[in-house]
Amino acid sequence: MNFINANGATIPAIGFGTFRVSGPDTERMVSHALKAGYRHVDTAQIYGNEAEVGDGILRSGIARADLFLTTKVWVDNYPRKAFLSSVDESLKKLKTDYVDLLLLHWPNEAVPLAEQIDALNEVRNAGKVRHIGVSNFNTALMNEAVALSPAPLVTNQIEYHPYIDQSPVIAAAREAGMSLTAYYAMADGKVFAEPVLREIAAAHDRSVAQIVLRWVVQQGIAVLSKTVSEARATENLAIFDFTLTSGEMAAVSALAHGNGRIVSPDGLAPVWDVAA
Repeated sequence: MNFINANGATIPAIGFGTFRVSGPDTERMVSHALKAGYRHVDTAQIYGNEAEVGDGILRSGIARADLFLTTKVWVDNYPRKAFLSSVDESLKKLKTDYVDLLLLHWPNEAVPLAEQIDALNEVRNAGKVRHIGVSNFNTALMNEAVALSPAPLVTNQIEYHPYIDQSPVIAAAREAGMSLTAYYAMADGKVFAEPVLREIAAAHDRSVAQIVLRWVVQQGIAVLSKTVSEARATENLAIFDFTLTSGEMAAVSALAHGNGRIVSPDGLAPVWDVAA
């Protein structure tokens, strides 16, 4: 396993994601993933499967101290009182007394960002959270959040795959000493039919998924892998014993285009940064 170091946090470079994974599948797959060697699990309040993530961790037999567990506060819970009680509820469901990383899931202008950041710091100071960060923030919001927070922000979790150029956010995060965590790396399945990726995969005798995941982590960015197949979960973890050439890295990055973004929900998405 490789690790990403940022603002005091050591994050396993590949995590097991649970977005849109049903409860029973979540428990089964989290347990399998941890037994297979994953040490980073990502969930969120809105996913509705925190309890099953907790069950999967217990079922795996892997010590809690050996894991990096992330959850996210949903936008409806950003007012301070709701925020604090929602974190307690998440810990209860996850069957743990702390999470390694707590994120604001999406921007929410209805609650002042300062109030959101204060609440993140409050639960961190209480020992319920080891590290804090944001998700789906553009560069302006990310920089504002950094300026507002007494404690360092560790990551910005963003959509990132070969079809989207996230260079503005990547540059801003690195300037702030933050990491990035990539979700939707498979571009909702679009990568699997991509000739460029198939050619690179064949050259390395690897799957397209392995090539994409390797492309992300080779940039020093953490990546989430989601599947309900035990075999694919195990295969997706095997990305640390080969390296893409500079030419291959460039070829994957060159797939990005102006309308590559997939996740941009009305009422949640900020004004996205546009690459130069």
